[in-house]
Amino acid sequence: MWTEIGKSMTHLLRSPMPLSAFALPKRLVVSFPLAQLLHRHTTPKPFCSRMSATPSTSLTHSISLPTQLGQPVQVLAAPGLSDSEFRAAIESSLFRQWLKNLECDNGILANGNMTLTQVLIQGVDMFGKRIGFLKFKADIIDKGTGKKVPGIVFARGPAVTVLILLESEGTTYAVLTEQVRVPTGRVVLELPAGMLDDDKGDFVGTAVREGGCDEELGLFLYRGRVDKNIITQLEGKETGCVKHGELIKVRVVPYEKLWHTTPDAKALMAIAIYEMAKKEGLLPQ
Repeated sequence: MWTEIGKSMTHLLRSPMPLSAFALPKRLVVSFPLAQLLHRHTTPKPFCSRMSATPSTSLTHSISLPTQLGQPVQVLAAPGLSDSEFRAAIESSLFRQWLKNLECDNGILANGNMTLTQVLIQGVDMFGKRIGFLKFKADIIDKGTGKKVPGIVFARGPAVTVLILLESEGTTYAVLTEQVRVPTGRVVLELPAGMLDDDKGDFVGTAVREGGCDEELGLFLYRGRVDKNIITQLEGKETGCVKHGELIKVRVVPYEKLWHTTPDAKALMAIAIYEMAKKEGLLPQ
């Protein structure tokens, strides 16, 4: 679905007609991160961990962390994990970001009360040439008690979602997607969302282009004004990337009914932040 949304928004920059997937016009369009309205931007400290690999045939790796000098962390591969999967895992942005988080200002290892002794890479799911999901177990010890803290990690990285609001004839509508979500066993009505697929966090270049734990969710707002026939065209429109098995339909509901139309946490979070930003006068006119 992100592929078609991306094409549509790109097309709007050139001409309002003819319209593609979402047919959103270029006039009165505002797109920006909602979370940035309520939180000051902070620049993360650079990741300074040092890694030293052992021979690939042993499927082990040793990492030296600045907060644990003299206490290298052993990274092991679970039985059945191939050499290429193991190497991809320890070199992935998912794993490197997790290590970086451990040593940030409020990281688990920052105050020296805990130590990371070992990481067991258990599973790797590839999305083409990149890792989509990474599962591993971390042995983190509380120095005060000598006991392990719970350490099972399912890493999938950052994602983005968009609250799309379209005004037509005095009514504001929200655009949702209806799609099959196998993990839940249900067909789910939710805000359009997608995973970022690189280290840059480039919303336009990745999430809009692609389509469908440790997850951090970036929330964006899109506002526009359209004719009523556009609302009619959008409702029930089939979209998604067919070759990837995406079975997606577009649903359009009045914004005032959105909060009790779907239990999607992304939608409810978006409503809360949007309403608070509007109340505080933080939204551009």
